[in-house]
Amino acid sequence: MSSNKKYWKSVEELNENSSIVETLRNNEFVEEIPTNEFLGDAATLATSSTTRRDFLKYVGFTTAAATLAACEGPVHKTIPYVVQPEEIIPGVADFYATTVADGFDFANILVKTREGRPIKIENNKIAGANFHANARVHASVLSLYDSMRLKTSKIAGKDSTWDQANAKIKSSVAEAKAKGGKVVLLTNTSASPSTDKLIAQFLASNPNAKHVTYDAVSSSEALDAFQTVYGERALVNYDFSKANVIVSVGADFLGDWQGGGFDSGYAQGRIPQNGKMSRHFQFEANMTLSGAAADKRVPMTVANQKQALVKIYNIVTGASVSTSKTDNDDAITNAAKQLLAAKSKGVLVCGIDDKNAQLLVLAINKALSSEAFDTANTRQIRKGNNADVKQLLADMKSGAVHTLIMNGVNPVYSLPNGKEFSDSLKKVKLSVAFAMKEDETAAISNIAVATPHYLESWGDVSIVKGSYALTQPTIRPLFDTVQFQDALLSWTGSTQTYYDYLRASWSGSKSWNQLVHDGVAVTEGVSSGAGAGADFNGAASALAKATSSKLELVLYTKTGLGDGQQANNPWLQEFPDPITRASWDNYLTISQADATTSGIENWNVANGGLNGSYVTLTVDGVKLEKVPVIIQPGQAKGTVGLALGYGRKAAMKEEMQVGVNAYTLYNNFSNVQNVSIAKEDGEHEFACVQLQRTLMGRGDIIKETSLDVFNKANEKGDNQVYNPIPMVSLDHKEVPSTTVDLWESFDRTVGHHFNLSIDLNACTGCGSCVIACHAENNVPVVGKSEVRRSRDMHWLRIDRYYSSETTFDGDNKIKEESDGLMDSISTLRGMETPSNNPQVAFQPVMCQHCNHAPCETVCPVAATSHSRQGQNHMAYNRCVGTRYCANNCPYKVRRFNWFLYNKNDEFDYHMNNDLGRMVLNPDVNVRSRGVMEKCSMCIQKTQSTILTAKREGREVKFDEFETACSSACTTGAMVFGDVNNKESKVAELAEDKRMYHLLEHIGTKPNVFYHVKVRN
Repeated sequence: MSSNKKYWKSVEELNENSSIVETLRNNEFVEEIPTNEFLGDAATLATSSTTRRDFLKYVGFTTAAATLAACEGPVHKTIPYVVQPEEIIPGVADFYATTVADGFDFANILVKTREGRPIKIENNKIAGANFHANARVHASVLSLYDSMRLKTSKIAGKDSTWDQANAKIKSSVAEAKAKGGKVVLLTNTSASPSTDKLIAQFLASNPNAKHVTYDAVSSSEALDAFQTVYGERALVNYDFSKANVIVSVGADFLGDWQGGGFDSGYAQGRIPQNGKMSRHFQFEANMTLSGAAADKRVPMTVANQKQALVKIYNIVTGASVSTSKTDNDDAITNAAKQLLAAKSKGVLVCGIDDKNAQLLVLAINKALSSEAFDTANTRQIRKGNNADVKQLLADMKSGAVHTLIMNGVNPVYSLPNGKEFSDSLKKVKLSVAFAMKEDETAAISNIAVATPHYLESWGDVSIVKGSYALTQPTIRPLFDTVQFQDALLSWTGSTQTYYDYLRASWSGSKSWNQLVHDGVAVTEGVSSGAGAGADFNGAASALAKATSSKLELVLYTKTGLGDGQQANNPWLQEFPDPITRASWDNYLTISQADATTSGIENWNVANGGLNGSYVTLTVDGVKLEKVPVIIQPGQAKGTVGLALGYGRKAAMKEEMQVGVNAYTLYNNFSNVQNVSIAKEDGEHEFACVQLQRTLMGRGDIIKETSLDVFNKANEKGDNQVYNPIPMVSLDHKEVPSTTVDLWESFDRTVGHHFNLSIDLNACTGCGSCVIACHAENNVPVVGKSEVRRSRDMHWLRIDRYYSSETTFDGDNKIKEESDGLMDSISTLRGMETPSNNPQVAFQPVMCQHCNHAPCETVCPVAATSHSRQGQNHMAYNRCVGTRYCANNCPYKVRRFNWFLYNKNDEFDYHMNNDLGRMVLNPDVNVRSRGVMEKCSMCIQKTQSTILTAKREGREVKFDEFETACSSACTTGAMVFGDVNNKESKVAELAEDKRMYHLLEHIGTKPNVFYHVKVRN
């Protein structure tokens, strides 16, 4: 039966004669739609030959009108595609193969784009793509959307067009040619065959021109040594997977040494297989990633490292060069004997900036016939020549340089005598800087030419001899930019575009389209020839004279910021250093002994923040003031360390203008300087994310053993020796914790069930996974002040543990021998202080996605829950921010949004401007204030994989599932997959005897598991 009851919204509706009600009833939009404003000038439209109806049809007016008239939420004015590009399907990602080559970092990558926006860097895993993305390369996608980029060319600081700038440059080059003035091209190492060819053509047409290659962080001494012995200016390529014994003297080869990228091969030999793994000796001053991974680390001054290198040379080659005694002669002799015994399975590397030291490296590896020592497929990614740079500066000072054209370099910032360079630049008639930003050099050049980001560019790269890779644009140029190569074509009179030139130059076995698709092509490397010969004994004798009675300053590059090119990148600034766990800073690292002598201190304050003293550094009369200090366990006594790449001011947001410029102390391009330090007044506030400085006997968090114990236990079939299962009490009896459940479990063998494996042997702490997680999951940047308050938002952290004794075994022994409560307390307090040379362990920790998750049981609104596939979910729109879940989480992996971090002037990073927000992943919510967030195990990626397979009518391939962290991990430390698929790698790893769960005794049943760390 129908109802005759009458309903109304307003009393006005009861008036049957109301004209207002009738008008509103027939009008969908209360206010008139501003069509004239939207469509432009009415007079122009009236005279147009296109009808209004057709125009509205073409621009999809219905959608635009609805958007304009929306009365709730922010108004976004959009015009949809009229003709949708075939290659773009809304909601579906496209991937492009390309190559990074910025003069410091080189990598073969895939770029993920959404609706035409590059949003994520992935590793290109095709055959021949051997250089993978580090943390900086993963972060480089954000640098594309840097709001401080140079948006157009400038002449004398004023906006100009490229045509105007180009006319001035051509005129100056012609004038220099007519008058006999010098024209100098100053560039970074491009490693680009086509660019080298174009430069050669320019030099041929301008006999008065010269090309100088300048690397901000020099490898010139190693290049000089290789050129002397092999006749080619290149670097040896090392394959550490072929080495059983690795000896490193001052080379952080797991960091940025000679371009990095060695970690993948190294990790292959570090995972125990058939009872064997490589053995690694590290002699160094600063505590580095390589030192942290070593089986035997010996801290020593650089002067002593030179003595060590000569001693090793004597033992391996049979030479008898006289050397001075050091405190570590036994360790040096032991390493040298094992290296000699390994023969072709041994390799030695060295990071000392001294040609004689680099000559000995070549001699030692040749004597060993080392398989890891590759002189055929040489590295082409460092070509800088220190002598040429010094000569250029002398020519500029004398007024001999008429025209200076710079590309990819910032010498005013990165030269130790940057002030001298800037003064000399005034004597150059025309200075031109091709730069992405109006940096320190571009700002004072006569002409600054805006250049595109590599994701907007064409190019080619030969990272190692015998390989060829393409750089291709993944987005149209955002600004009015010009590539240096297009400029070179213009100056040589060519009308070709660089793309046409590049395509015409390709003559390999692959078709051009296939090359663009794959990104790389492989050819055979040609063995280097012979040089003029080298006097190795003479080099050893010269090196053996090295002494140092002063404090040594060892300059290095951080894993996060590198040479400083991306100093305006907030992801990298907030990235905690793997060793010190401090972000937003560089600082002097000093040993406890030297700190005590100088009166330098570190201390923690009430909110958990780390504070420290300031010092002034003096090198050859040059002072660097207000340098904060961190007391670093493992720093060699008599040495201090300082990171390059900080202290930039030009074209930088105020928040990113942090640290001090260590390049001012980089005299003669040597990373070692004699320094004096003087304590200053004041205290510095660090943003340090980890207060636990030692392992303190936490044997159930980091499980570690020796290869000898590991092998003997496996022979007996008793992995409980090195991987004991925690015992708990049940009915007054001790039983394994894995046999006890507080809850009834359901059948998890049906469908997909995701697990993540983390091998502590393969993890080097490089942090690629941290930045990849940032990019994939729209993790906000909170800034130094909030990080200091322990409010960092990283979904994934890499905990770093030190031992209080020389080894973790020593820690455990002391802990186990303590007796009684008071003795245990005093013992643990004593273990808070790290050893002077501690062992180091890295452990990536994210949400463990517990099958019996403590967070789920305490959430009052069921915002966090468990899926059948093993993922612990967060429903952001249900979360009311009680933080009960964070309090109940034993792994401390949940992050609370204390503020709204996007579109907030207080957090002026990339999420505060439209350009920066272009990097956001549309598949992941941007969280708001008051919401708890944490690792989702990249549910958007797992679901996409399932849906892709479903759409293609097939089953998911056995190792097709990936998370952002597992796909970014180049060492294989992280492996993700479906544990129910017995063909998957993760299912195999779950059965490994080294497998254990974090805090297994509390019964959370995590879906993330680890592997016991084994040291040789």
